[in-house]
Amino acid sequence: MSARVLVSQPIPERGLELLRREGIEFEINSRPHPLPKAELISALAGKEGLICLLTDRIDAELIERATLLRGIANCAVGYDNIDLDAAAARGIFVTNTPDVLTETTADLTWALILSVARRIAEADRFTRNGLFRGWEMMLLLGGDVHGKLLGIVGAGRIGMAVARRARGFAMRILYCNPHRNHALEEELGAEPAPLDRLLEESDFVSLHVPLLPETRHLIGERELSRMKKSAYLINTSRGPVVDEAALVRFLREGRISGAGLDVYENEPKLSEGLRNLDNVVLLPHIGSASFETRSRMAEIAALNIAAILRGEPPPHRVNPFSPQPSTL
Repeated sequence: MSARVLVSQPIPERGLELLRREGIEFEINSRPHPLPKAELISALAGKEGLICLLTDRIDAELIERATLLRGIANCAVGYDNIDLDAAAARGIFVTNTPDVLTETTADLTWALILSVARRIAEADRFTRNGLFRGWEMMLLLGGDVHGKLLGIVGAGRIGMAVARRARGFAMRILYCNPHRNHALEEELGAEPAPLDRLLEESDFVSLHVPLLPETRHLIGERELSRMKKSAYLINTSRGPVVDEAALVRFLREGRISGAGLDVYENEPKLSEGLRNLDNVVLLPHIGSASFETRSRMAEIAALNIAAILRGEPPPHRVNPFSPQPSTL
């Protein structure tokens, strides 16, 4: 197979090895950050495939100007960075990497739950700064996790994986989802609830929804005001699901106990004042950042591109349309 693919940013070697085995010629941007739009358009000249990351903005103009492009493989589960309609109109497949990062992201969600409740990051800074003078009864008191109520907003694969881990902490579970998740109810005794009730009763609210028009600012001033003062908000989904400015106010005023964030509304920029708060744990979007998971994501993206270039339907297609005939 002789085809040309652009890899927009560095990816684990396993994905590149698969491209080589398939005989796919590729060019890679070795800089660990997105190319400016003009450079990305230029780099796509003559390319039939694109392996990109969620930080790459693949808009209608770029798609229109990439005249030979036949497939876009997003190395992520989400694909809100790609204009699906524009791609479909050109007969370009868009694919993602589902399932593989479910368990790893659930692990990271629990790292945030435990870190913010038990003030782990704050305690680490305290100790590193030489402030630890010995055990004290009132030093860095946090909140218990065991036996509390966990609210899952978005009971898909990741939401379910997070809920399963709650069994080890003897937690009750409420969930809010567009459709009933009978497996979650039967396996874990989880109870469906409207969002307002979930927010009012939960000790930990964990967000696992895709970024859609209806989920943008799903958690804003009104929703935060319904949470208990002792509650914690965890977001490992997409940043714009939360009104970050409102969250900063609630954290600063102590109207909720804390938050754990892996994603941000205007990533990588943080809302004013967020970085100065001790009751929030801030991570640099590392939900899927294990060697094993990121390598598998790169491999799946390469598998998707290889199928497209062979003229086959890719295994993880996300935009339905009638594809163009293969030119190979």
